[in-house]
Amino acid sequence: MKDITRTQTGVRLESRLLKVLKGLATELDLSLGDLLEGIVLHAFEGKAPFSAATLRKIKALRAVYGLDLVAAHSHRLREAAHDR
Repeated sequence: MKDITRTQTGVRLESRLLKVLKGLATELDLSLGDLLEGIVLHAFEGKAPFSAATLRKIKALRAVYGLDLVAAHSHRLREAAHDR
């Protein structure tokens, strides 16, 4: 185990993406923060963060929550205009 200091943050995420992440965290018995830390640490080392079994869970969660975004959409998202 490694001692660390965590900081509370107010990160905004696409709604369906957040639902998939929360669902996956629940499936893996992790907190959302622990899941995100693991994903980022793997990415920083150029490693895939998920096993084939976990990718199947993600695929099912994406279908449940209607998440149709893919990596190609990264950095090309904008907030929907809301009627006020």
